[in-house]
Amino acid sequence: MSRQLVSFSDLRSAAYCPRKCYYQRTRDDYDREPPPEVAEIRALATRYEDLLDRSVDALEAEPIAVSPEAYRDRLSRTRDRLREAGHWDRLREPADRDVLCAGRHCRGIVHKVLDAPLAPAVVSPGSPPDQGVWEPQSVHAVAAAKALAWEYETPVDRTWIEYPAHGVIRRIDLTVRRKARYRRALRTVRELDGPPPRIDNRSKCEACEFAADCGVRTRTLRSLLGL
Repeated sequence: MSRQLVSFSDLRSAAYCPRKCYYQRTRDDYDREPPPEVAEIRALATRYEDLLDRSVDALEAEPIAVSPEAYRDRLSRTRDRLREAGHWDRLREPADRDVLCAGRHCRGIVHKVLDAPLAPAVVSPGSPPDQGVWEPQSVHAVAAAKALAWEYETPVDRTWIEYPAHGVIRRIDLTVRRKARYRRALRTVRELDGPPPRIDNRSKCEACEFAADCGVRTRTLRSLLGL
């Protein structure tokens, strides 16, 4: 009997916090559809050239996360760097968009499918770290690459992660370490049969919608202000 395919979103959640992933999978009222603002931010990744041509006033109306001046500067530097390496046009006009891919172990929507060589691009609505990418997004990207490779029967050895609200695009290679993190997240999801132990990094609990279910104590506004 074949195993049930694990969703990209579950893998991403498991990499962030296994306990959060458990609550997402077991709560009947949990809405898996992203809020409208996520779609608005991801849509920026289809309009890079237009955004570079927009005035400061016009950029003010866009769902960007930095000032218009900083955004245009970042995106310009991203374009110049990727154009020099021959990747800008591939990312700006991919071979396909929003493709549902089912691999050997996981499935989900690949936001952009690049060709020559084949590679997926994951479009994140969040903020990039100073260097590299966040672990949950790395796991998501590896899952997308594996699903794409399985579906197209073509090896994939790199992925892209875009942060369109910040004008940042980063390439990651499928290293042994990244693949190991993906396998760990996959194993975590498949073995969820009860709430996993709470994680030690309680800063992740501050904005978690399951904090009350989890029973963790988060810092209140009064404590943050020292009152």
